[in-house]
Amino acid sequence: MAFQGTAKTLSAGLVALLLTGCDAYVGTQGNTGPASETASQRPAPPDLSPESEALRRHYQRIQNNLVAQGLLRTDGGGPETQFTDTILARNFVRIALFNEYIDTGSELRAQANVSRLRRWETPVRLTVEFGKTIPPAQREADRDAVSDYVARLSEVSGLDISVTGQNPNFHVLFLNEDDRAGLPVRLRRLLPGITDSTMRAVTDLPRETFCLVLASSAPDGPGYGRAVALIRGEHPDLMRLACIHEEIAQGLGLANDSPQARPSIFNDDEEFGLLTYHDELLLKMLYDDRLKAGMTAAEAAPIAREIARDVMGGPA
Repeated sequence: MAFQGTAKTLSAGLVALLLTGCDAYVGTQGNTGPASETASQRPAPPDLSPESEALRRHYQRIQNNLVAQGLLRTDGGGPETQFTDTILARNFVRIALFNEYIDTGSELRAQANVSRLRRWETPVRLTVEFGKTIPPAQREADRDAVSDYVARLSEVSGLDISVTGQNPNFHVLFLNEDDRAGLPVRLRRLLPGITDSTMRAVTDLPRETFCLVLASSAPDGPGYGRAVALIRGEHPDLMRLACIHEEIAQGLGLANDSPQARPSIFNDDEEFGLLTYHDELLLKMLYDDRLKAGMTAAEAAPIAREIARDVMGGPA
């Protein structure tokens, strides 16, 4: 069984990391520049620990800074972000067929490496879970956001994906710092065979990591069989929504990032916070019947160029 993953972490930008080997983990990063001291203060949920409350204030300042810089855009792009089928095919190869990190067994190390095509070959049954300290209003908003987004992903990709509590294989966990005490036990139950290095990367979570997703291969084929996304409950609304968009999409197989992809959430420049039309096309390409899970980059790249022409309405 193989694991692959992505994550949002604080750095120079929102970055997705893909790791290969026995297991993998991918992160997304955000700007760590000086945070505005005039950040609007959200009412604190009751009974938060000082650690969780400090994170809540920290992430609010981070969001305010990014938005003030014109980042975390929700408009999907405009005339200045046009792209061609050639650009789309190139971005697809970099995002769907490459990894940025590897798991050496003892650590996660940055090292670009080619991968095989990753996607689900079986229906995705997604469920949403909340830690005890997540307030009711936030639970309702996040549950609605996930449901709406899953419906959009299903329509765009053609993948059979739904939100359900019946035999889920994709778990989305919203947890405050105070809710993560039992996470190792939960992860070993959800992802049997998870390695110690991946477990450490998830449970010893620095505040620079916004959210992450782990996906494991199915026991009977190269497609994904299980996935777990972890999203910090301390995030303000837009950052939580950005995590929902990126981690679920990456958990479907778009696990890498590319600095050339635009307009896209699969980039480390923080410009776009929500799935764009460009990203919808990547998902449509990923789940095209002409591609199969497990294909090498050499096998998939020429097919991806053909599909890109088709989805962009180019000549046959």
